[in-house]
Amino acid sequence: MKHLLTPRKNGRSRAMTEPPAAIRVTRRFSAPPERVFRAWLDPEVAGKWLFATALHPMTGVEIDPRIGGSFRLTERRDGEIVEHAGKYIDIVPHRRLVFALSAADQPRIVARVTVDISPLKTGCEIALTHESVPRDDANQTEGRWTGILYGLGATLGSRAGRSAIEGGRTVNRRAP
Repeated sequence: MKHLLTPRKNGRSRAMTEPPAAIRVTRRFSAPPERVFRAWLDPEVAGKWLFATALHPMTGVEIDPRIGGSFRLTERRDGEIVEHAGKYIDIVPHRRLVFALSAADQPRIVARVTVDISPLKTGCEIALTHESVPRDDANQTEGRWTGILYGLGATLGSRAGRSAIEGGRTVNRRAP
């Protein structure tokens, strides 16, 4: 985390830790909520888009889709294995998925990700919220989730694939 120096009354400075950010990304899909929800928990489908990029496809996918279950997606990057891992906190079929996520490059930072799926007349909308993002990583994390959700749309063949960022980054003012 980034530290800020704030002046004290006596003129000396003290370090304060800048609170982490929360980001929110939304995207509409022409696919029904049931299909979009399953794409998060089906290892064969998730391996095609979740954390995957054209340059770094997933080399391994393990998903135990139950509350308390875990997931692990691995990729090979620059000759090294990079792991994206987490644990499911809440699962409401076709509507909501909440998981703790360990960052591949910062395994000691565990963030909470909430995926809310809202049905529309045709298709659905995902509102993804990623909490406890180090401020220095907020823009990159927001861009990464935007790309990941684009990949989900491409995997599902969604025609309503335009992405909308609602509110961009917001400050999580409560204690993590």
